[in-house]
Order: sequence, then structure tokens, then C-alpha cells
Amino acid sequence: MTTLRSSAWYAGDDRGSYLHRAWMRRGVPGSAFEGRPQIAIANTASDLTPCNAHLNTVSQSVKNGVYEAGGIPLDLPVVSLGETQVRPTAMLWRNMAAMAAEEMFRANPIDGAVLLGGCDKTIPALLMAAASVDMPALVIPGGPMLTGTFRGKALGCGTDVWKLSEDVRAGTLTQEEFRKSESSMIRSAGHCNTMGTASTMALVAEALGMTVPGTAGTPAPDSRLLEESHHAGALAVTMVAAARRPSEVLTPAAFHNAIVALAAIGGSTNAVVHLLALAGRVGVELTLDDFDRIGSSVPLLVDLQPAGRFLMDDLFRAGGLLAVLKEVRDLLDPTAITVTGRTLVSYLDDADTWDREVIRAREEPLIAEAGIAVLSGNLAPQGAVIKPAAASPHLLQHRGRAVVFDSIEDFHARVDDPDLDVDADSVMVLRGCGPKGYPGMPEVANMPLPKKLLAAGVRDVVRVCDGRMSGTAFGTVVLHVAPEAAADGPLSLVRDGDWIELDVPGRSVTLDVPAEELAARAPSEAAAAAYADPSRGWEKLYVDHVQQADQGVDMDFLVGSSGDGVGRDSH
Repeated sequence: MTTLRSSAWYAGDDRGSYLHRAWMRRGVPGSAFEGRPQIAIANTASDLTPCNAHLNTVSQSVKNGVYEAGGIPLDLPVVSLGETQVRPTAMLWRNMAAMAAEEMFRANPIDGAVLLGGCDKTIPALLMAAASVDMPALVIPGGPMLTGTFRGKALGCGTDVWKLSEDVRAGTLTQEEFRKSESSMIRSAGHCNTMGTASTMALVAEALGMTVPGTAGTPAPDSRLLEESHHAGALAVTMVAAARRPSEVLTPAAFHNAIVALAAIGGSTNAVVHLLALAGRVGVELTLDDFDRIGSSVPLLVDLQPAGRFLMDDLFRAGGLLAVLKEVRDLLDPTAITVTGRTLVSYLDDADTWDREVIRAREEPLIAEAGIAVLSGNLAPQGAVIKPAAASPHLLQHRGRAVVFDSIEDFHARVDDPDLDVDADSVMVLRGCGPKGYPGMPEVANMPLPKKLLAAGVRDVVRVCDGRMSGTAFGTVVLHVAPEAAADGPLSLVRDGDWIELDVPGRSVTLDVPAEELAARAPSEAAAAAYADPSRGWEKLYVDHVQQADQGVDMDFLVGSSGDGVGRDSH
């Protein structure tokens, strides 16, 4: 029989064991501490993380399942990050949330964990924490919201915000109508209903094997989410008995399958930095090149916004992730297991597609080769990424003159200036938005177009940035440029009027300036003045230790793991 980790607290008759048991009793019978697995429910529910506000209800179903299987459920509130609310950007605290959860998992008398997340950074942070502690754990994604409508049309949460706001700036939608759409955008509990980062990371967690297969993508208000949560609670107890840990699930094969899934669903570019960071926690040697090597030739099969037409409740109705993966089964690594102990591919036999408009057949893809493309060149020596599925085909090979903005504030101050020297062929460059420079690598790379271009009917231009963009966004955007400008990357040397060449088929983004001229240039003083220079607290720790985008933007001192070893007793 497996020795429970929690027995280091509860077993025995000494004063310390008495203290641990007595303070936890409060009506709980003594049998609760006699060989019953203690399961933490890491809960990111918060009124300030609106996409996760319903997770307390989900937690109760998990508790019921844990009890049924003979375990003891324990609610453990953890750091919660609301993508739409926190400033300057939720990404600044992903690593802090992961570090705090990791330390609480290790510090407390628990034997396993159920991870409740939904909004963009909550699932990645919890996965990173669980991987570094390496105690039995599984994810329950909170699920997408139901689809709202405005003026008779379905609204894609996030994606239609960008579209409607551009319509206002272009003069084709009134400010009053724009305001009216607010109450229609968010119809129910749950995260964004487009293939944004929240949906992407839920589905990627399933492709990694860290959820019960078939769970990810279940809409938040759907009663089947509660049923699955009950089963997941029971499974957590079984996992403790089997000593089935994240290190068994998060293998190179699992990351291979995650990259295939990411391409087939048209997932967010943010998954790249999250997967790189997670791989670093479990010692899997994952690089940017692997995303291109494994995923670039995978067809896009899910016709979902922002790359397509439908929304997440349509994907669930049509068969969900397992139906998608069945179409690309030959591209998956069959050795990867899931938290159930079974291989991921073993779940594909019974997967069916119920709507071929939403989930395309392999022979009739939305885009034949749609995986995230990894670019290199003298503008991005350590790499950059672009999502071809969200880009304009005519701009995937493009040459244009740079229009440079030294910070997001500089951009907002000048983008609508009628005298801004910009046209449809320009390449808009925004710097100072990387991990160190901002700090936190915000989702600003999909810069709104200048009013003068919108008025002329232009809806996309090439954009280059060292920041990120929302998974709900669209456009021909080169992002995650590494090294960032604040880390002395070449992006810091670009000047207005420089020629920039984008060649996605050739996997390059190039600044057409002679090497000797670049060597003689100094970084922009205006940009340098805008870079973050914190003097204390988490921001200082972050700027001093955060890695670049090609390494997953984790903290250098958090790479790897410390295991679930029990600390010394203070009693």
C-alpha cells in the first residue's frame, strides 16, 4: 500500500500529530486522518476573475467525488488572475501564481490535487506548479461561456470586441450601439467562447493528458461539467493510490500531441510560451523549432473564431477535441498516457463528429497547413512566431517600410494622427512590450490600425512586436520577437522608414539594413526611457530573473522541480 504523504502530519501519537489533527477536526471524524488520501482542490474562483467565478460550484462536485472514492477533499484557494481586469497584464503574475501554488502544495498535508482553472493564465500556472511538485494532479477546465447574440448575430467573445471597436473607429458603428453590445457579449458563466487562450489551454491540457479525456470544452453552464468534475474527484483518489504523477504524463510524447492539437484547433500563440515554460518544469527539451517541425504541416480542422466562423459551444456539440484528434490520429504519438492511466489515442476509437461544418474532415481542411510558424532572421535571432490561420494570405510574403512606436503609450498617442506616415504597405513596429521591458509581455501586438487606413477600407497590415496578442485576435502579426528590445534585441535598432521583409513560407523576418550600419546604431533613447525599472517587490524580481519568449518567459530560478518532499515540522 502506498504510504500517504499526509501521514507525515497525521500519523503518530506525539504532540505535533495531535496539533495537526485537532486543528483540522472541527466536526470531522477521526477516520478522516486514518489512511484516507487528502486531496487539495486548487480553486481559482474569484469575483475579480469573472471567467472563473463559477468554480466554487464545480469544486462542490469535485468534493462529492473525492468523498465517494474514500478521500478527504480540501478547498485550497490559490492566486487567481483575471485577464480582463488586472493591470498591467496578467502575464506578469503567471509565474508568481505558479510559484505560490507550488509552495502551498508542498507545504500542506495533501497527497494529490485537482486543479480548477479557466481564464487564460490560471490553467498554465496550476500546471506549472503541479509539475514542479510532481504529486498526483489533474485539471478540470472551467469551460467556455454560452454564445450571446447582438443584432441577430452570434458574438465571439474577444474577437468581436476587436471587430466592433474597429467599426467604431472606422465610423461604421455608433458609440451608442457599441455600448449596447456590452450586455450581449457575455451571456453566461465561463471563459471566452472563441479559440482564445483560455479555450486553447483547456484543450491543450487534455491533449497533454492532464484532464479526463472528453472533458475540456464542456460549456461552463452545462450540467455535464459537474458530472465530469465528480468523476475527476474520484479519479484523484485513484491516482494517489497508483502514485500516478505529472512526470509520467508530461513526457515528450505528450508535448508532441499538444503541438499537433494546437495546430488542428487553430489555437492561440500564447500556448507556445505556456508549453515551453511547462516543459522546463518537467525537464522536457522543447524548443520553438519543435512547434514548427511538428505542427506547421498539420491541417486546421476546426472552423472556429478567430480563424473561422463557429464558437466553442459549437465545437462541443460537434464532438469536441477527441473528434478532432481522431482526424489526425496518425500524427499523434500513441505512447502518451493520460491521468486515467490509459493512452490518449485509446479514447479516439469511440469519438464521433456530429457536424462536419464545425469539425472538418482531414481531406477537407479549413487550411491545409495551419500550425504556428516560427520565424528567424536578423530581426528575431532567437525566434518569433506568427499564426498563419489568423493572418491575411496576401501579407504572408510582404516587404514594407517600418512605422515605429517606442511603447504602447507612444502608439496610442500617435496612431490616429492624420500626419502619421503610414499606408497599407507599411509594417507597424511596436517595441518595449517584452517580458522585461513592459514588464510582463502584454497582449498588445495586434495593434489597432490607424484611422486613416480604416477609412480607406484597409483591415490588415503587417505588425511586428516583442509582446503577445490575445488568442481571440486576428491579423498578420509577428510576435514574441526574441530577444526583446529591452534585452538589446535588434528590434531596439529599427528606425522609421527601414525596410522589413516578412516571408512566412521561408520562415524569416528580416530588417533590410546592412550589418555594419546596424552595428553603428544605438538603441532608441525614447524606447529605453519607457522600459520598466522597478525598485522593489515582485516586479523587480520578475525583471531581474524572467527569461525570454523562446524559453517560455518563466523565471530562471523556477525552471525544473523540487518534488513533493515533506518539510521539517515546526511543532
